[in-house]
Amino acid sequence: MAKVWQRKWMTATGEQRSAWVADYFSSRGGRHIKTFAVKKDATRYLEQVMPDVRRGIHTAPSKSVTVAEAAESWLKRVEAEGRERGTLAQYRQHVNIHIAPRIGRTKLAHLTPAAVEAFRDDLLANLSRPMARKVMTSLKSLLKAAKHAHVAADVSVGRNKRGERKLEVGRDIPSPAEIKRLIDAAKTNSRMSALLLTAALCGLRASELRGLRWRDIDLKHGELHVRQRADRYNTIGVPKSASSTRTIPLPPEVVAALKVWRLACPKGELDLAFPTRTGAIMYHRSMLDSLMPVMVAAGVVNKGGKPKYALHAFRHFFASWCINRRADGGRELPAKVVQGLLGHGSIVMTLDRYGHLFPRGDDRAELAAASGALLA
Repeated sequence: MAKVWQRKWMTATGEQRSAWVADYFSSRGGRHIKTFAVKKDATRYLEQVMPDVRRGIHTAPSKSVTVAEAAESWLKRVEAEGRERGTLAQYRQHVNIHIAPRIGRTKLAHLTPAAVEAFRDDLLANLSRPMARKVMTSLKSLLKAAKHAHVAADVSVGRNKRGERKLEVGRDIPSPAEIKRLIDAAKTNSRMSALLLTAALCGLRASELRGLRWRDIDLKHGELHVRQRADRYNTIGVPKSASSTRTIPLPPEVVAALKVWRLACPKGELDLAFPTRTGAIMYHRSMLDSLMPVMVAAGVVNKGGKPKYALHAFRHFFASWCINRRADGGRELPAKVVQGLLGHGSIVMTLDRYGHLFPRGDDRAELAAASGALLA
């Protein structure tokens, strides 16, 4: 039930006063009233809130928490759910640096789509587009947890496809020739040889390489199972997502290199395939640093003579090798198979990242044959 009614009273000096009251009930907070000087404002207020009341998503201003308070509740929930330490730290950074300073004092009941749009525009004016998108995602997540997702439902930071730089062989992706030189340069070092071959021909993420156990490598049947990863703090946990848990076939060269390396690999309780000298988890930076001398020895360097690629570049190479035509030394696998081997959550992610590398299938010979058959 909702209505607008006039309230009248006498002041202590005998003066008669009046006001208009918007009076309504909600399933989440009982009866609510809000007072206005004129009737049309009270009527307009009811017209604005009643759709949300009927949908069960309205919170009266008097009972509403602020965005900052909602953010703290969300962060506690994320922590209780056991999310990774690095993920939680990123979310807290979004809240403390970007969300709370801008709209933290605003009550959820007063947060409107227009206010969220203004927040989005402010982010885009002061941050890179990718960072603004991440902060907006965090805001939407905390609003969803607070049952207030509707105010941001139509507000987003789209990808600037025109400005995005596509991955390029020789700049972002090692070329086949560079991979061959790296493997040749590492032949005398069983650890480097096994690491490079596993990274380039299995496509594991750096965190998956660092958390890889010998028990997850089936040398007899030539398979590698991704079942855990090591985060930036060297904490072992489950893979990045459900799709990241996967089985990857091992080429014979990788099997051979791993068999040799296993004999010399430091032993530890964690049973890691690529540990430190004491058998502990290797930090990301340390693993990359160990590859740098090999890159220099192989001549895989930039114009300044520095090692050319980061660890993730070998995952890019694996994707390109899976995609390339057999005539060019690739595997020419379908996009869906490539998605599974990479552990991507969706085919869209695979195609957005590597779609431009897939064979076009519209070469001149095919075009001439098709037009000739059509017009014959």
